[in-house]
Amino acid sequence: MTTYERRQSLLEYLQKQPGMRIPELAVALNVSEGTIRNDLNALEEQGRLMRVHGGAVLNEPASLQNTSFRQRFQKNSTAKFAMAREAATLVEDGDSLLLDASSTVYYLARALAGRQRLRIITNGFDTARELAQNFSNTVILLGGVVNHDYSSVTGLLSERVIEELHVQKVFLSCSGFSLERGMTDEHMAEAHLKRKVIASAQQLFALIDASKFGKEDFTPFARPSQITRLFTDDSISAEWQARLQEANIPLVICKSDD
Repeated sequence: MTTYERRQSLLEYLQKQPGMRIPELAVALNVSEGTIRNDLNALEEQGRLMRVHGGAVLNEPASLQNTSFRQRFQKNSTAKFAMAREAATLVEDGDSLLLDASSTVYYLARALAGRQRLRIITNGFDTARELAQNFSNTVILLGGVVNHDYSSVTGLLSERVIEELHVQKVFLSCSGFSLERGMTDEHMAEAHLKRKVIASAQQLFALIDASKFGKEDFTPFARPSQITRLFTDDSISAEWQARLQEANIPLVICKSDD
């Protein structure tokens, strides 16, 4: 098998079983783990996949069937990749997590492909589908009213389930952020659900790309003081870095590989 053929086979394995780890890929292709790592690094340089803890995930997931969500997935992809990889380092095997239905947090779901035995609650169809491909995970998709773009659910049923749960870590994104109003969302129902989510969690981790700072959307759902750690990309301005530091918001600036 040539190098090209092996790497094509590797991509096929990752498409069929996204949670496969490096040792499993090495056995499947009958090569060393070092060879698999080299192949993954080369394929990442070509833009074919994203390296994650223990393995890799494809850049273009075949599971995305919703056109609206796919468009959001493709927007600011470099920033989302960078934040997802950094935020994923906070997650250990066996953690209980709550993830929102945003395309930004979907990148995080994909970056968790190498983790095992996660207990995940989400209101996002695509996020649930992505994480359920790893059979060691327990994935709870919240029930409720299907939203207009068919990518998530909200409503009283979701909120009642959330009130009964207590999770370790919540990962949320937003459509706008200001120091005056905090994290905001354009959809009132999504914002209301996120407020319930935050109340049930030990830690709130915010993934906010730099383009959203200084923007305010319709409904606020998280005060700056509630954020345990804020992840953003390296295009954030020096002014916003200073403002966030002055507000004592723990900040992680995630560097892209570009």
